[in-house]
Amino acid sequence: MSVDNRRTARKASTGDSAPREVRRRPKNRRAQIAAASAAAFGALGYHGVSMEDIATGLGISSAALYRHYPSKYALFREELLRVGRAMTESVELPEEATAWTPERRLRHVLDALIAVTIENRPTITLVRWEGRYLEPDDLTLLNDQQFAVLGALGSQLAELRPELTEDDTRILRMALLSTITSIADHHATLPAKSLARLLSSACQPIIGTELPAAQAAEPVQVVEIPDSFKHELLLRKAVELFHERGYPNVSVEDIATAAGLSAASAVYRFYRGKSDLLAAAFRRAAERVSGAVGPAVATAASPEAALTTLIDQYVAGSFAERALTYVYFTEFQHVPTEERTVLRNIQRLSVEEWARLLREVRPELSPAEARFLIHAAFALVVDLGRAFDDQPMAAQCRVRLLMQVVLFGRPAAA
Repeated sequence: MSVDNRRTARKASTGDSAPREVRRRPKNRRAQIAAASAAAFGALGYHGVSMEDIATGLGISSAALYRHYPSKYALFREELLRVGRAMTESVELPEEATAWTPERRLRHVLDALIAVTIENRPTITLVRWEGRYLEPDDLTLLNDQQFAVLGALGSQLAELRPELTEDDTRILRMALLSTITSIADHHATLPAKSLARLLSSACQPIIGTELPAAQAAEPVQVVEIPDSFKHELLLRKAVELFHERGYPNVSVEDIATAAGLSAASAVYRFYRGKSDLLAAAFRRAAERVSGAVGPAVATAASPEAALTTLIDQYVAGSFAERALTYVYFTEFQHVPTEERTVLRNIQRLSVEEWARLLREVRPELSPAEARFLIHAAFALVVDLGRAFDDQPMAAQCRVRLLMQVVLFGRPAAA
């Protein structure tokens, strides 16, 4: 019997009218899983995503996902360390670089790091904000990878500018890394080549920045809250705990204890729950930024003067409420759904107002480019704050100057 006859006989015996479709597992399934998980973790946070969520997004069963990864943590860990390794490898110079000028070596390192960051933008979000949920040994490894990146930036910067002090080099290398990785903090879009050019051009003035002398920490006005003012005290204590432990690891009982309340039930006299406290914190942070725009514009003699005033106020406010600033960057995915739209609108309008002013100063920028630079300037403040806290090397005057340099491409006019 011929092959065709055997096939015809099989169809007749089974009732099949067409050959069965053979489904083959994609060769790049692990890469697909990594991309889907990075997007999910980036949008909802590590604690807000389950293996079932990732499997559903890929159109596969949970069992199929578990064949590749034994747990959500294993998937999370592999993706973070993969990108951390890619960032580390990107800043390694080729052998022929020994014959290059210091300027070319630094430019090569920056360009390679920018390319890896753009390629892995969703996972860079995790490296920046969700890495704290790694187990201690894994977190140490991720931190070592980031220190290697900073070390490469710093060594090339020191070769180019040998007059820099060690502290100044540390500040500038962090400013470079912050500017590049800030693209993970928002959803503005640009074509990859245009974005690479923008980030490269934003890094150049940072490299040449002449930092003012390090100063003792400028006095920060922190308003003391009377114990009797429980509404405000609860909010402050909640923000501090969210900052220290991460929102998922804080309970209403923890907040009540920190505020000196005898029972968690007392919290509900002021807030509907933990998520209500987080939403209140976000509203305060968003309104602090949005509320400053009108008065700054009304009293300034020029768009640059208005932006300079806004920079001064943003830095002062961030230093006064470091925990709130950090929480604002890290916990948005935990804000109640019904609050997110309002908060996103406030954030968007604030960025648009800053970007409008910036384009009046720098008309060569497109609206999208201006938005990217605004986000980079905001990220710079939180990144320098968490890296150096209140050390003199990261004094407010230096942070203000670096914000100006990122936005204007130079220090602000006097």
